[in-house]
This record gives sequence, C-alpha cells and structure tokens, in this order.
Amino acid sequence: MHFKIAAEDKTNHRYSGVLAHPTSFPSPYGVGDMGKEAYNFIDFLHMAGQHLWQVLPLGPCGNGNSPYQSFSVFAGQPLLISPDLLIEKKLLTREDLEPIPEFNPDKVEYTKVTEYKTGLFRKAYQNFRHTSDKDLLEEYDSFQKNNEFWLEDYCLYMAGKDYHENLPWYEWEDSLLDPTPAERAAWLKLLEKEVDYYCFVQFCFFSQWYALKDYANEKGIAIIGDIPIFTSPDSADVWANKSMFCLDTKGHPLEVAGVPPDYFAAEGQLWGNPLYDWKAHKKDSYRWWIERVRHQLDQVDYVRIDHFRGFEAYWAVPAGEKTAMNGKWKKGPGEELFRAIEKALGEELPIFAEDLGIITPEVEKLRDSLGYPGMKVLQFGFDGLGESSFLPHQLDTRNCICYTGTHDNDTTLGWYQHTAHQNQDKVRRYMNTDASSISWDFIRICLGTIARYAIFPVQDLLNQGSEHRMNTPGTAAGNWEYRFRAGLLNEGMAKGLRQMTELFGRFG
Repeated sequence: MHFKIAAEDKTNHRYSGVLAHPTSFPSPYGVGDMGKEAYNFIDFLHMAGQHLWQVLPLGPCGNGNSPYQSFSVFAGQPLLISPDLLIEKKLLTREDLEPIPEFNPDKVEYTKVTEYKTGLFRKAYQNFRHTSDKDLLEEYDSFQKNNEFWLEDYCLYMAGKDYHENLPWYEWEDSLLDPTPAERAAWLKLLEKEVDYYCFVQFCFFSQWYALKDYANEKGIAIIGDIPIFTSPDSADVWANKSMFCLDTKGHPLEVAGVPPDYFAAEGQLWGNPLYDWKAHKKDSYRWWIERVRHQLDQVDYVRIDHFRGFEAYWAVPAGEKTAMNGKWKKGPGEELFRAIEKALGEELPIFAEDLGIITPEVEKLRDSLGYPGMKVLQFGFDGLGESSFLPHQLDTRNCICYTGTHDNDTTLGWYQHTAHQNQDKVRRYMNTDASSISWDFIRICLGTIARYAIFPVQDLLNQGSEHRMNTPGTAAGNWEYRFRAGLLNEGMAKGLRQMTELFGRFG
C-alpha cells in the first residue's frame, strides 16, 4: 500500500514539495547520501509544511553519470549508501573511513567519489562475510528472495563488467554474451564472490532507502520517484532480456531513441537507447514492465514516467545517425500497457506523466484516459509575449503538477537573468514584482495555481543561478553534479515556505 495521500488524489487536497536528488545533499564523503543530511532534509520539508519530495531515478549511473542512463532500472545507486549508517551496522569502523579525501562541496566529483566509496564497500563486504549478526544475515537472505526477478541478472552483469575491464556486454565472449543455462552456471561459479559482493551492495542500498522512506512517510511526506521510459544499451536489463529489444544478432540496436528538435535542442536529442520490441512485450503479457513498475512502487509513493509521450508514439532514429533529426514516429503500446499493469498490481497507479515536448491530441487522450496528471512548467509560460498553456491563468485542469522548473531547466534565477528583456518585463508585470527575489516569486505563483501538485527544485528555494543547474540537455559534460551546502535550508526559510503554503491551501 502506498502512502495515504496517493489515495486522496481525487479529493480537493492540494500538495506541494521540493525536487532534490539525494546526490545533491551535503555530505563529507563527496556526494549526498542516505545518512544524516537526508533525514535533515525530510525534517526541513516537514517543518516547511511540504508533503512531497521528488527524486530523479535512483539507479546506478553509467557513462556520463546520468541517472537516466543506468546499468539497471531495478538496482540502486551505490554512491547513495551512507558510510555512517554502515558504521551503525558494525560493517565499518570510523577508522575505516580515513583518510577522507578533500571533496568539492558544491559539485559531485564522480570518479574521485566512486574510487573512495568503492574502497569502503569492499571493506564492509569483507566484514559482512565474517559477521555473526544473525538478524543481519536473515535480512540479507530475505532481500535476495524478494528480489529474484532482477538481482542475479544485475549482479552477474556487474561482475562480468569487472571481469572484462568495464567493456560493454555486447563486446563479451559468446558464452557470457548470450549464455546457455550451463554456461551461465559456470560463469556464476567463476564470479561467485563478485556476484555476492554486488548483491551485498544492493542489500545495503535498499536497507538504507526503505528506512529513509519510512521516516519520510511518518513525517507526512510522500516520495515521487522517476522511471525513464528507455534503458541504457549497456545495462543488465538489455543483456538479460535481449528478446524484448530491437537488436541485431550482436546485441547492437537497430534503431535508437531520441526526440526531434524542440525547446531544449535545435537538432533534437539523440539518446542512443535501444527501442523496445513491443510485440514481444505484449506476447509476454508485459511481464517485464509489470515487475519494473511494481518494484518502483515498492520504493516510492508516486512515479513520474519520463517521456510519457513515447508510449503513444516514439521517435526512432536509425543507428549510426549523428543527430536525432532523421528519425520517424512509431506507435507505442498505448493504454493497453498501463491497463495490464493496473490489472496485475490490483490498484490504480499513482503515476505522473511527463508530457513535455511535442504533445499531440493522441498523447493528451492517452494521458487523460488513464487519469494521470501532466506537467506544467512556469518558465515555459514566459518564453515569449503571447498566451501559453503554461501560464497560470491558462491552466485548464486541477489534475496536473505545476513546476517552477525541472532538472532539465535552468534554475529560475538563471533563466530570468538570461531570458529576453521583454520576457523579463512580462514576468515583472504578471507577478507585480521588482524581481529582487525572482525564484520565490515563481514559487509563490506556483503554489497559487489551481494545480493539485506544486513542485520546485531546491535550487529555487535557495535562489541559486545558472552555475547550480542540474542538467543541460544536449550537453555531455558537467551535468548531474549539483550539491548544496549544509545549513542553507534553515528554520527561517522553512517558516517562510510554510506560511506561503498555508496561504494557498496546500498545508494540512
């Protein structure tokens, strides 16, 4: 059962909250984690009268450190594991953490952090192998049994990457690239310790995550997760489920995912993800997708589905293209997929639809037939002097989520500083402001809309500029690194946000 406010969506309740990926939290270990500062963040939300915390995908990041290009859509990001909580479990000592490198407090240095934390996890695993803690061992056994659908595939895949010095799976030898049952058993025996290590790391991640989620729910806060529509080509998901993707005999995509030219990129965005063989998924009664959504809804209370329009029709680009401009639209599974998931899970799905980009009447019909809230981004409403469906007075339904901006947008302050003068003037006149605290002006307007949900990135709470944005679509470097410092989310800010939240009927 999901957190109670998910079941109240059809009432007149109004909710608000903050978008902040856990990697952005303060931490002495170079990256935000599920330790003390994560709990402090939840305490801040509670103090501020918020009921929603939105995160990005929580999986282990591959190349580029993007949470939308993960080694697995089921596994958790090891970098989010808190060393301090491992100490509490007696899997590490305080001395094991030394020396702690000097990390950048404003940016995640992924290579440096990964090297440091992997060393800690290896130590923790060795200690775990010699533990006499029966409760911990029973928890580990239960975790393995409860995650059979994906866990062994992921752990063998990761062990295989280590064995092959991080080569993608489609460059492995045939006996592991597409193993027979006997070959798989042989590889599991050969890589037994590494497979068990990766299983242990996932056990640590989910143990810490579920404890954090329980704490959030106890404080009246629901967590919004994120499901990327596509999977990374070099992932356990594709390696273990080749028949569900459009691949050639060597495992390479025949076509790849992307989007045509739009607001974010003049040449479109070439994501490079393999496309689904939807006929194969239908033949299998959508089992893989059912298990994927089931697993996500075990971790979070709501799920935002990224690139929702791709379920109606998706942009297919021939493999080898340098841009996304030469693709074409192909039909997706539509409503049938989601009805199959609903039937299997026995409940109405608490899903948010990311419906930005090129949205057709067919996409709107799919979204509305399923009853999923769509997204309204305030920044888009002020890009130009004309009317826009993203302007507050043009919102035509309460069943939506109003954002000041998203992880793909510039921060509100950065956007305002760089937008055209006539757009700045429109903002000032519309909001009756001198723009001296433009981020909070946007937050106020966002809270005041008819949208049932109002969400704003933590950067907007902190009134931070473009140098603090999370992601710039279409660029390969410098993304997903944002961090904020301890103490910035203080009691005074919480009181101010709480008063504003109460004013617009989103508290209680």
